[in-house]
Amino acid sequence: MPKKGMQPIRRRQLIDATMETIHDVGFCDVTIAEIARRAGVSYGLAHHYFGSKDQLMTATMRHLLKSLGEEHIQLLAGADTAQLRIRAVCQASFSRVQFQPVVISAWLAFYMQAQTGPSSRHLLRIYARRLVSNLSFALSQIVPRREVPELAEGAAALIDGLWVRWALSDNRPPAADVAAHAERSIARLIGEKLNG
Repeated sequence: MPKKGMQPIRRRQLIDATMETIHDVGFCDVTIAEIARRAGVSYGLAHHYFGSKDQLMTATMRHLLKSLGEEHIQLLAGADTAQLRIRAVCQASFSRVQFQPVVISAWLAFYMQAQTGPSSRHLLRIYARRLVSNLSFALSQIVPRREVPELAEGAAALIDGLWVRWALSDNRPPAADVAAHAERSIARLIGEKLNG
């Protein structure tokens, strides 16, 4: 029986171990037993907290989404213009926290699992809606309302595409450079309106 008050600590240890294991051995070869070993807990305890590999992956993805959401909130708090809001969204997407190799591996596994796992697909849709929503709010300040949905979807696709391309690059540039690249690309996507 787990000690009282240890559940949040053990769950976090297992989530961290999940990301490390995915990074080291790849998603397909991840087992609960290996994750438990890395977390320093028994297989039975890992199973008690999560029940299955899919449930543990879902919890890991929720953790990543929460972390990304917190970064968006923090950076958007001080952004009072459309340009600063777009910059904040780009910086959050390419922050040092999100661009760590272990986190990158977990996100890539998340995309792969979302193809067949309903829980992961649902979480991926939440992520996509949040990204488009944040971009839509910024864009609504500078472009006609009818243009906002298409431009926000395009900007979100641009961010995701750059993220995947740079995440898989052998010569990964600094995260800040990629964020600036994304911001410039969005500015070109929407034309001079961002600078007006």
